Amino acid sequence: MKKLILVFFLGALFQSPIIAQDVNACMQDLSIFAEYVKVKNYASAMEPWIKVRENCPDINVAIYTYGERIIKDKIKNGSSEEIEVSKKELIQLYNEWVQYFPKNKNKSTVGDVIGKKAQALLDYKMADLKEIYTVFDEAFTKDPKSFTNPKFLYNYFKTLYDRYKNGDSEVSMEMLINKYEEVSEKFDIETIELAKKLDLIIKKEDLGNPLTSREQRRKRIYNINSKAIGTFLSNLDAIIAKEATCENLIPLYKRNFGEFKSDAIWLKRAASRMDSKECSDDPFFVTLVEALHTLDPSADSAYYLGLLNDKSGNADEALRYYEESITLETDKYKKAKILLKISNKFKTAGRKSKARSYANKALSFQPSMGRAYLLIANMYAESANDCGDTQFNKRAVYWLAADLARKAGRVDNSLSKISKRTAESYIGRAPSKTDIFTEGNEGSVIKFNCWINRSVSVPKL
Repeated sequence: MKKLILVFFLGALFQSPIIAQDVNACMQDLSIFAEYVKVKNYASAMEPWIKVRENCPDINVAIYTYGERIIKDKIKNGSSEEIEVSKKELIQLYNEWVQYFPKNKNKSTVGDVIGKKAQALLDYKMADLKEIYTVFDEAFTKDPKSFTNPKFLYNYFKTLYDRYKNGDSEVSMEMLINKYEEVSEKFDIETIELAKKLDLIIKKEDLGNPLTSREQRRKRIYNINSKAIGTFLSNLDAIIAKEATCENLIPLYKRNFGEFKSDAIWLKRAASRMDSKECSDDPFFVTLVEALHTLDPSADSAYYLGLLNDKSGNADEALRYYEESITLETDKYKKAKILLKISNKFKTAGRKSKARSYANKALSFQPSMGRAYLLIANMYAESANDCGDTQFNKRAVYWLAADLARKAGRVDNSLSKISKRTAESYIGRAPSKTDIFTEGNEGSVIKFNCWINRSVSVPKL
């Protein structure tokens, strides 16, 4: 026994310097391959990276963040044989990434890394739709906090949708609608998180304070992310629009109402979907809303009661419920969303002044809500013939509308294209330089005494 202990002790004694040497060698190779990756010399980075990955897989997360770049370069530029090997190697890398570095700066990255794996399986056609969906679903259910990439979220739903369209018996219409609700709610969460960061910068800019270089860099990143979220959410809505029609939704919800009438989340989702798809004229919408308000009086149920009263012509009662909805909501970003929905309802009803008031309230809670600016701009443009005492002054309203349309794109980069297109359209209808020259009124101020009750300066030539 003593001899065995002595052998073990001597083994450990002589092994320690070897381990230390391995770690030192790994650190050296880590530094070498990291520098090569930074200058995109992936071929030279390959050998030292392989050594570190094999000998010290848990020494630094750069093995996986930089390793992903190295392998993807080989997939892009390698021989046909290297490409196929590298695709499998990339999937293995993601598995090891989750194993050795499930966290970064004490925050889980499991959802993000598994999402990368699912996206790779999809991009490189390495699995069927069911397997790819299962991996996306693992990312979403295991770690939703880090599963935030808008492309991954979109493809998570898209793979299920494609299975449904391909006739997969395991995917029902009900399953598809429920998954859409879950994913769109996740998009809402990410939109709000991004808006919180962006609003801090917008407020600083509005006060006339210059942004630091760090804030400018962050603003660019936020704008890129905002645009990506807007694009993929729009794509998500476009594909579900083909299936989530009133003809499909109403029978589905009626069939399941008995089972879920005590489930507040189900009721909220069903009411929200019927409202967004303009199915709220159906009597079943009343059943849903009353059940929801009885079970869980909330900002949502109060809003829907306001909507019902609006449709019945009870304007005062509708407004009372709308105001109750705003009061019940405690999150200022959700409050802004409700205010914008109410604003749109007033706009549809032709009550422009009221609609603008609610849109401005929404902006007071979320300065980055570009759609509120677009809504007001649109109402100004619609009122051109009703404001101003001369043809020139009537058309001058379009300058006001164009300014707000541009601002929508400045505060919300996801609206940049529509913002620019809308502003250009309004400018095209505003007085031209020739008109200004003929009138001889450059620099003068035109006041609109209609509901707009604003003024605009005639541009200088």
